[in-house]
Amino acid sequence: MDAALGALNIIPAWRLVGRVAEVLQTAKPDDFNTFACDSLELGLEGITGDRHGGFSRFSGGREPYYPRGTEMCNERQLSILAPDELGLIAERMDIDRLEAGWIGGNIVIEGMPHLSLIPPRTRLVFAGGAVVRVDGDNVPCRSAGKSIAAQFADRSGLDLAFPKLARRLRGLVGYVEKPGTILPGEEVTAHIPEQWIYQPES
Repeated sequence: MDAALGALNIIPAWRLVGRVAEVLQTAKPDDFNTFACDSLELGLEGITGDRHGGFSRFSGGREPYYPRGTEMCNERQLSILAPDELGLIAERMDIDRLEAGWIGGNIVIEGMPHLSLIPPRTRLVFAGGAVVRVDGDNVPCRSAGKSIAAQFADRSGLDLAFPKLARRLRGLVGYVEKPGTILPGEEVTAHIPEQWIYQPES
């Protein structure tokens, strides 16, 4: 066991600073699309009235280990995106742009390279005091693809292309650890935890 620990390549905890480019929320609870707003009010339940808000949610296709519709902790209160990754997805899909609101984004952060690869347990600490805990990367789904396809009626197959072309570029999902207000333009610091690759002994 000691030898295994000694062989670990441990990357120390570190910090990364970026800036909030945009905040968005739904116009009505059942709407998938989100729209730019002046500020984002976060409670422990997420965004009040948002379709992804709440302390719990029901399992779906992402949780094959539970029967569909099982009530579970809601670790997907917020969708966090990056402008450069949205641009790369658009390039891969051969469309002129991809707006964060088309795929239900809530917080767009610039200045953090490879945002979608930021590891779970990272704390996003916003200058105004709000803290969002990262659960992990957001696996792209066909629902978001359909929303994109609706913007380009002259193109076919975009709904199926998005899940394939947006993998590890679709941003992060997270939950509110400390309530507060997030404003466009404010600084945000990612407190990235110590990391290593877990590999069972052979």
